[in-house]
Amino acid sequence: MACFKVLIMPVFRIVILLLPVVLLITGCDPLAKPETMMDEYVKRLGYVLEVEPRYSEQIPTTRLPRPRERRLPVPEADINLLDFLSLYGCELQFVIGEKNSIMGRVMQPLNRLRYEVRFIEAARDCLPEIDDESLRQTLLEAIETKQQNLPVVIWNGTWGTDEIAQLMSLSNGLFQPEKSQHEIFLLSEDIHYLNQVIRQLYQGAYDQEMEYLGEIQQRWQYGSRAGQLQNSGRLLISRLDDATHILNQRIQHEPLCRQGKPNTQAKQLEAMFFSVYIDKVQPYLAAVSQRSEQLFDPLAELAQLQETVMPDPFTDYYSTTLSRNHPDSMWVILNKRIKEHTTAWQDLLEQCGLRPSA
Repeated sequence: MACFKVLIMPVFRIVILLLPVVLLITGCDPLAKPETMMDEYVKRLGYVLEVEPRYSEQIPTTRLPRPRERRLPVPEADINLLDFLSLYGCELQFVIGEKNSIMGRVMQPLNRLRYEVRFIEAARDCLPEIDDESLRQTLLEAIETKQQNLPVVIWNGTWGTDEIAQLMSLSNGLFQPEKSQHEIFLLSEDIHYLNQVIRQLYQGAYDQEMEYLGEIQQRWQYGSRAGQLQNSGRLLISRLDDATHILNQRIQHEPLCRQGKPNTQAKQLEAMFFSVYIDKVQPYLAAVSQRSEQLFDPLAELAQLQETVMPDPFTDYYSTTLSRNHPDSMWVILNKRIKEHTTAWQDLLEQCGLRPSA
């Protein structure tokens, strides 16, 4: 059904209350999707309070650094091929053989991580089988070097992958609660598991289940849920700021009610407070806040665990996007805007004795 634009003259303020019915009939409800809901919220709030709305620019986008800025160089430390041939009977020969194959030479970051862990494990198991002291010392040095380089390999196998770039992509719109709530729960559980694996590797426990990490990263490729939450967070910050500006304009310049008695305008505002803010906007705010905490807390931990090797171009992304407690974090800014907006609503409704009770 076609969507017809509704023109509203300022003198007919009561029409704003009939908009939900009109829009339901025409089949075009701007409050039905987050893409238009926040703009419509600012528009209606400005109309009811007779304050010209403003639409501020969204805060700057912080994108995941490009692959060449995220991936770290890994020194090669494989033992000499001639020495490898003398290790017949050890599992290590098969591990090195895979690395020297055509496929092994073009390993993706996660496969490289699997290889390095398998090398350390196999080499340690092989040590008791080696009688040649020179070869034994060579292998010990190779193990030590690979252990030293492992944090770099882990970084490349997590934050250096194409899969995580897809998870963090900003190209797939806004967060839709009804479509992705369960999916974000699974993603969160996956990243918690990954963080535990990394802790174990850092502690020298190399017997970790590494194959499952591939399944985790496959799920990162669908939906860009972290990027969608970031898009929604930026939108909410700007539009809440716009709406709070409208409320404060009325609080500071012209009392909504005199002597604390609600008038017609105050009752219309109260109706909008419940029908639009409480019923539509606030649930979306809560969903974005809860799901961003659920997903970005383990993502921030995934980066923080690897802080010692974090490349410089990544630090700003960590502070502004992943962290939920850094002063420059968009999530800290969003929580601040939510609190400011709630306070403004309470202060304005309190002028008329309409402040909602807990």
